[in-house]
Order: sequence, then C-alpha cells, then structure tokens
Amino acid sequence: QVQLVESGGGLVQAGDSLRLSCAASGRTFSSYPMGWFRQAPGKEREFVAIGWSGSSAYYADSVEGRFTISRDNAKNTVSLQMNSLKPEDTAVYYCAVYIGSGSYYYTGAYDYWGQGTQVTVSS
Repeated sequence: QVQLVESGGGLVQAGDSLRLSCAASGRTFSSYPMGWFRQAPGKEREFVAIGWSGSSAYYADSVEGRFTISRDNAKNTVSLQMNSLKPEDTAVYYCAVYIGSGSYYYTGAYDYWGQGTQVTVSS
C-alpha cells in the first residue's frame, strides 16, 4: 500500500522558516517528479512546487525565491524548505506524485496524495 506522510508543519511568525517533509512508503518514486500543493480555508488547492530527481524544480510565483524543494531518493522523501514566511502562506500543505497526465500546475496530474500538514503564519 502506497502512503505519503507529510510532517513539519506548525505555527510560526512572519519571517520565520519551516521545513516540511514528505515520506513515501510502499513504492519507490525516484523516477517520478513530486510536488507540493497547499490549500487555504475557502480556497482551491494550489500548486506550490515540483521537483525532479536532480536539481530541476519549478515554483509558483508566490513562493519563488523563498521556498526550495529537494529530493532524497535514498530515503524516498521530498522536502520543502520555506523561508521568509508570510501570513498568506497559511494553509494545509500536501505532497503528491506527478504522474504526467497534464500540466504540473493542476491537481489532476498527480496521484498518491498525503494527508497534509498545517502551516500557520501569524503576523
């Protein structure tokens, strides 16, 4: 059974940093891009970042320069380093596996979602 489990969320102040991790089990995803999405209350789930094995990555404009996605294929994990956090970054953050069926901006192109981890940034 494939599982993705996110961790590392919490309550921080604006300007602080957090590092989210997503651990996959049940299958190795080293050959698949993996992404992060977030969903704020009352809003649709939105793309945050996607990373390939190696250094290739793409980010939403809203997090470019502040967030960094990284992969550890040996541990079957993907992480999201979030710096200079803003109140508008408050959301539940999800990791997912990109299966290539469409643009990586869209949730429909992903499979195997985690349960999410809450990030709250106070002003």
